[in-house]
Order: sequence, then C-alpha cells, then structure tokens
Amino acid sequence: MELDESGGGWSRAPGPEGMVELNRTGRYNPNSPSSFKSDTTRVEQLPSPHTHSIIMHGIGRSVSGIASQGSALRLPSKGRPCVASRSALVTPSGMPLTKTSPIIMDGQVLHSISEERLELCRGLHDYMRDEVNPILKPVEKCWQPTDFLPASEDPDFLDKVHDLRQRSTCLPDDYLVVFAGDMITEEALPTYMTMLNTLDGVRDETGAAKTAWGIWTRAWTAEENRHGDIMNKYMYLTGRMNMRAVEVTIQNLIGSGMDPKTENNPYLGFIYTSFQERATKISHGNTARHALEHGDDILAKICGSIASDEARHEQAYQKIVDKLFELDPDGSMVAFGDMMKKQIVMPAHLMDDNVHKANTGRNLFADFSAVAERTGTYTAFDYADIMDHLIKRWHIADLSVGAGDAAASQEYVLKLPNRIRKLAERANARKDKGKKSNFSWVFGREVLLNTV
Repeated sequence: MELDESGGGWSRAPGPEGMVELNRTGRYNPNSPSSFKSDTTRVEQLPSPHTHSIIMHGIGRSVSGIASQGSALRLPSKGRPCVASRSALVTPSGMPLTKTSPIIMDGQVLHSISEERLELCRGLHDYMRDEVNPILKPVEKCWQPTDFLPASEDPDFLDKVHDLRQRSTCLPDDYLVVFAGDMITEEALPTYMTMLNTLDGVRDETGAAKTAWGIWTRAWTAEENRHGDIMNKYMYLTGRMNMRAVEVTIQNLIGSGMDPKTENNPYLGFIYTSFQERATKISHGNTARHALEHGDDILAKICGSIASDEARHEQAYQKIVDKLFELDPDGSMVAFGDMMKKQIVMPAHLMDDNVHKANTGRNLFADFSAVAERTGTYTAFDYADIMDHLIKRWHIADLSVGAGDAAASQEYVLKLPNRIRKLAERANARKDKGKKSNFSWVFGREVLLNTV
C-alpha cells in the first residue's frame, strides 16, 4: 500500500490492472481510470487467462477475458475455481481497515456492486410496487394455453386434433427449427428465475417474500411459464416435430444454465433483461408473421400472444433501468457500456441435443441461429436496432455524465450500433452459401443454413 503524499487522502493498492486508488474509507476513487465502481479492493490472481466464446444470433464472436463494469478487466480462470480473500488496507491515519474482496469464480467477478448502489436498488421498493408491478396482468385476465388448443373433454376432440395436424402441414422445416429453438429457450424458464435471484439487493430471499422485487420475480415467471407450455403442447399435437429430441435439448439446457456475466449486479442484470425481452418479442413477433404467411392462423395467434407478453415485460425491465439512469446516470452508463462490451449472450447459448455436434461437427445453437438469421426471425441487424432503441429510451446521446469511465462508455455505446451493422454486412458476405445442417428436432432432416 502506498499513501498519497499530496494530502488528498487517496491511497494506492495493487489491483487487477495494476494500481487502483482508494479513498479514506477504502473505496475506489471513481475518477481514477484504473478504478472500478464496486467495493472491490483486491482480486487474487489465478494462473492463466480466461477466454469465453459467445455465439449470438447472427454473429459469432470470441471475447478474451471478462470486461468489468466500466473497464476491460481481464481475469484468469484456471486453478482454484473459487477464491475469496481479505485485504488489510491502511488509511492515511495509519488505521488498518479490513475488507473482503469479491469472489472470483470461473474467471469472473461476483457481487461487484458497491454498497451505495446496493442501497439505491433496495430503495426502489415503492417504485417497483407502484410503477413496475402493475404492468403484470391479473391471472384472471391472462390467456392460458388451453385457450388455443382443442378441449380434450369435447366429444369431437380427435376431429379437432386432426384439423390442427392438417393445418400444420404447411409449416416448412426451417420454420419448425426456429420455432423449436424458441420453444426450448422458453422451456428453460427455471434458469431465468434462478438468474434473477442471483442479483444482490433485489432477489427473493425466502422464495415467497412479500417485497415488490420478490412479487415481480415470481409473477413474471408465472406469466412466462405459459409460453413454453403452449408451444410444447401445440407442437406435440402437430406430429411435425421429434419431441423426444426437443425434450433432451430442454433438459440439457436447464442443466447447463446460462452465463450472462451480470456479476450478481442488478444494474447489469436489468440492462441484460431490458435487451433480452425486446429480442424475444421480436423473435416471437416474426414467428407469428411467418406462421400466418405459411397458413397456420392459430399458431400465428399463439406466437403473437407470446410476443405481446414479452412487450409488457420489456417495458417493465426498461422502466427499472429508467429509474437507475435518473438516480445514478454515471453508474448506469458504465453498466450499459459494460454489458455491451461483453455482448448480450442469448439465453439458450448452451443448448445441446446430444447428437448435433457428433453428426455435423458444428454447434447446435450456432446452426439454429443461422436458420433464424436466414429466415429473418432474429438477425444481427435486430441486435443493432435494439441498441438504437435503448439508446433512445435512456437518452444516452443527451445524458450528462462525469469524465472517465462513464464518458468513455457513453462514447462507446453511441458508436456501437453502426459498428455491429458493418460487422454483420461483412459476416454475411463471407458466409458459405448453400450450407445445410441436419436437425434432430425435425427427425434429422437437412435444413438450409445460409441463403444460396
């Protein structure tokens, strides 16, 4: 530990990128370019660099290291899987101050939010109760899966199922592959509730907490639960899909989890969900449009109803971030930039049907994403459009932030949508035209990945 002889009260201590500045309380100096906004005081170094490959719809990218909120913090991964240490700090008066460093697990920082910002999030209870939770619908006003399906108790149930199966014969294999991928994503709902409950300060601490945050998480999950239900039941009745292969993929995906790199930090978590819910709305909206074009009007209504739910949920998460930007523009800006540097990884990026890799030598999620891109269901251009929407929603261009990380993040985010579009154009030009892949979800039939 080195003390600043200038009398400014700042000390310097070893950090993940060299020296970081600490104030009299042992917190990072937010104006130091080497400082991250959390209460982190030291990161224990592990033996080797961590590289995580992220594949998103439309663009495959390898990202070396994990970007911390506001700076390019690179953390190693091999060695001990989980490290928590305590660091003795010395204040300018010579008084020792012991603080706990963050946990490092699989090369990632956990629990990165500062105590001040944690208290800010806890203080949003009334805002959640009054402004966000009313976006949820009462159960009696929600559609249910059986509203779209033949009633199993009806005497003519089998006749109605026959009509459904006849109607679904119009759906081509590429549509079925995209629908299956979306359905599998929806069916992995336990993972998403788990993810929300990793966020510090806003998690449902008991599983039935009466807090506004706990009520939101459970009710949001309950609304989302209907999506996988109706998609699964409808496809089962059509007979068009290998449901066992789908079920294997679902079980594998839930077992694998997801890795959104949100660091237990609600700022990062709600920026992620603000983006992801809009992406899901776009995807389901396009599957609704395509189903209608192919001739299945009931399936179009199903997908449209799901997209409508996602639109409400998108508004809810974006309202949370609205408030964060209002109360803490610098911290919110740094968080937005951090998530964009990491890229928004899609929830089903770890999907596996146990056979695709062996049969094709390729990644199942990457091939599913390629079909979604080719059919115009969800593309890299949609990703850029979502960024434009969030930039406009949160008034990023006009946001007044301090110098340092917040200003750098603002500049980065504003330039990113056009950069993504240029990358997407180059990627499209380099694609192998006419490439196909077999999908177990459609009984091993070949589906075109890229336009001829």
